[in-house]
Amino acid sequence: MPKKKSEPQTLSSVKNALRILKSYSTFEPAKKVSELAESLGLAKSTVSRLMATLASEGFVIKDPKTNAYRLGISVLTLGGIVTNNLEIHKEAAPVLYKLVNDTGETAHLAIMDGLDTIYIHKEECQHPVRILTHVGRRNPSYCTSSGKVLLAFSEEHIVEDVIQNGLIPYTENTITDPKRLWEELSIIREQGYADSTEELTEGTKSVAAPIRDYTGKVVSAVNVVGPIQRMKEHKLPHIAKKVMEAGKDASARLGYDARYF
Repeated sequence: MPKKKSEPQTLSSVKNALRILKSYSTFEPAKKVSELAESLGLAKSTVSRLMATLASEGFVIKDPKTNAYRLGISVLTLGGIVTNNLEIHKEAAPVLYKLVNDTGETAHLAIMDGLDTIYIHKEECQHPVRILTHVGRRNPSYCTSSGKVLLAFSEEHIVEDVIQNGLIPYTENTITDPKRLWEELSIIREQGYADSTEELTEGTKSVAAPIRDYTGKVVSAVNVVGPIQRMKEHKLPHIAKKVMEAGKDASARLGYDARYF
C-alpha cells in the first residue's frame, strides 16, 4: 500500500499571527482585538495573546486610548530589507523616476502575490491633487492595470483561480464577467499594455506595461496612476507609449533581449 504523502507541518499560532499582520490595510490601519477575532474567526483570548506577543517584538503598537493596535516599526524594517534586495526594485527605480517626469503622474512597480497585486516601489508626482496609494498596498488583480498585465502573461490556471475566487464589483466599471476578462487579457497581450478606468476606485485611471527578466518571463509591471480629469482619453496613446518604453527599459536592465525571444 503506497504511503500517503505527508503534509508540511505548520504552527497554527505562527500562521494566525501572520494572518493578523496581513489583515491590515490603508483603509483599516488600526484594529481592536474583538474586530480581529471576528474577521479571522479566532477566539478573543487567542488574538489577545498573539497581539501581546507581536507588540513585545515591535510588530504592532497598542493605542492606550482606543485599545486598537497599529502596525509597528518592525514591519517597516523588514519591508525595507525585502525591497532593497529585490533586483527588480533596484533596477526599475530610475525608470520610474523618468516615467513620472515624462507623464506627470505617479508611477508604481507591482508584482503578483498569490492572486493579488502589490506595489513594491512608488515615485510620486508633483501635482497637488494626487491618488492615494502606498508601497505594500494589495489590490485585486482583475480590476487594476498592473494586475491585468500580470494576469495576461500568467499561466491560465492562475487566471482561473482569480475567477473562482470571485470577481467582486468595486465600481460599475469592474469586470465581473469571466468571458470578458479572458477577452481583455488577450487584447493586453496583443497591444502590450493595459488600462483601467474607474474599475477599482472611482475617479482614477491607470496604464501599465509588463517588465520581463532575462529569461523573457514577465516578473512585474510598471504603471502610472492619476485622476481621470488629467488622464483624458485622448492622452492614452501618449501615456501608453511612455509606460511601454519604461517597461522595455526596465526589462533591458534585468538582462532581457527581445532579439532572442
